Amino acid sequence: MKSPIAFKRFSQQKILVTLLIWLSFIMLIAACGRSNGEHDASGTFEATEIIVSSEVNGKILEFYINEGDSVESGAIKGQIDTIQLYLKKRQLLATVRALEARRPEVRKQIAAIEEQIAVQRRERERVVRLVKADAATGKQLDDINSSISVLEKQLEAQRSSLTNTSGGITEDAAALMIQVEQLNDQLKRSKISSPIGGTILAKYAESGEVTAAGRPLFKVANLNEMQLKAYITSDILTKLKLNQRVKVFADFGEEASREYDGEVVWISNKAEFTPKTIQTRSERDNLVYAIKIAVKNDGFLKIGMYGGIKL
Repeated sequence: MKSPIAFKRFSQQKILVTLLIWLSFIMLIAACGRSNGEHDASGTFEATEIIVSSEVNGKILEFYINEGDSVESGAIKGQIDTIQLYLKKRQLLATVRALEARRPEVRKQIAAIEEQIAVQRRERERVVRLVKADAATGKQLDDINSSISVLEKQLEAQRSSLTNTSGGITEDAAALMIQVEQLNDQLKRSKISSPIGGTILAKYAESGEVTAAGRPLFKVANLNEMQLKAYITSDILTKLKLNQRVKVFADFGEEASREYDGEVVWISNKAEFTPKTIQTRSERDNLVYAIKIAVKNDGFLKIGMYGGIKL
């Protein structure tokens, strides 16, 4: 019969052996899982990044964004000095008003000649009656007709001159208003805004600095829509098509990963040599095809993170 101490040691050894057997079994299952989880292609996550640059020259008066901020499309996030543009606009508008003040009033300026023509026509009617009554000569009638003809030509010439003058003022004013519209466009471009809704990735300028047209101000990207750019071999290419749904796995290190639903949105139409940072299922494959899979970001995906796909 075993002593109590020997029996206790035997029980401890039995428990230890059982634990070792279970641990080996779990490790075997995990190894099998990793073996079966081999990705058909791998790559890195990326997003469409936009570098927003200044469109005008001037001092940055306001610029209230920081890296990591979320911005909405079209939201004003800064202002570049526009005082010179504003003063130029006021000068042009004053010139337009001065031109309009010099516009001739055609109706008033030809009214006197029209009145003279009306008087001569009434006089002609009176002379016609006198000629019929042998109380006036034909020469008197001819003189009145000649006078009316001269006045009508003067009226036509003055109307044409005034019309041309008015038309020239209209054209000059229109040209100036085009310049005003150009200034309005520059004034609008002096406001700093993001063309898309997204997250600020980098900031290249600060309030108080003098900027120039074309100088980068900040970088923004829509991190809600990520893309996994991966590379596949020709044998896998035959199994893929646009808009196909695939499984995407994000690598979080230490064998941790998250699974996402993805959609193939782009497939390269030509092969290229395998990038050095990309590994395919077969190291003997030298030529691969680039593809992009769109993935909805749940907040865990980051630009540059490694991932893979499983068909």
